[in-house]
Amino acid sequence: QVQLVESGGGLVQPGGSLRLSCAASGSIFRGDAMGWYRQAPGKQRELVAGITSDGTTKYVDSVKGRFTISRDNAKNTVYLQMNSLNPEDTAVYYCNLKRYGMDFWGKGSLVTVSS
Repeated sequence: QVQLVESGGGLVQPGGSLRLSCAASGSIFRGDAMGWYRQAPGKQRELVAGITSDGTTKYVDSVKGRFTISRDNAKNTVYLQMNSLNPEDTAVYYCNLKRYGMDFWGKGSLVTVSS
């Protein structure tokens, strides 16, 4: 069973950068797809960035060119580098792992973009 723990969230000014990490207590293997979701107050959870087992990445249009997802299977960790942050990026960010069609979720990490 995989347990995911996010870290790296916090308060950042508009235009700033933040790097989120997601560490898995169990191993992340090649077949796993990883992703970052976020949920803002009053909004539904949305997929922000995903990375498939073969390394293919995808991003929601609003973060393209600003966010980068990466994974390090050897370290059982997935990252989300967030640049040029704006207040609309404020949300709780959740790490997600998909394995054989099943979802595993982290508890979430709050990112607040404000002056």
